[in-house]
Amino acid sequence: MKTKRIAFLGLFVALAFVLSYIEFMLPLNIGIPGAKIGIANLAVMVTLYTVGERDAIVLSIIRVVLVGLTFGNLSMMMYSLAGAALSLFAMLIAKRISKLSMTGVSVLGGVFHNVGQIIVAMLVLETKSLFYYLPFLIIVGTITGVVIGIVSSLITERVKKSMQF
Repeated sequence: MKTKRIAFLGLFVALAFVLSYIEFMLPLNIGIPGAKIGIANLAVMVTLYTVGERDAIVLSIIRVVLVGLTFGNLSMMMYSLAGAALSLFAMLIAKRISKLSMTGVSVLGGVFHNVGQIIVAMLVLETKSLFYYLPFLIIVGTITGVVIGIVSSLITERVKKSMQF
């Protein structure tokens, strides 16, 4: 039982890393600096709904550190950790206390990821003017959250059928 869980987590760390690399290579430019699709969050969402909260947190931290060390720098890692932490916090609360679907939880994750990054950027750059990006980032987080939530739901359904934890 524990071996399966560890193997699953290892596979999803690798998947999240590869998805992060793919996203890093995508030339996405929607006019908002730093806006991304968040496809690596597929792995986090599936882990959250199949293996559990603790493993989703571990996966998220490992993913941010690996991606930051490989493709970014300390600054990028700081923004990513803030976004991931606030995102996970919102998703964990939503999953526990509400009747939101996986897609609804994913939308909250996408939106709060952007909120976390904006907060850190405002603190680091010592400017409140970045707050004006937030409405646009909320729209992007909502759209990508819906897409990630739908795909995560489909994947989770199949994973639950094929694995017993």
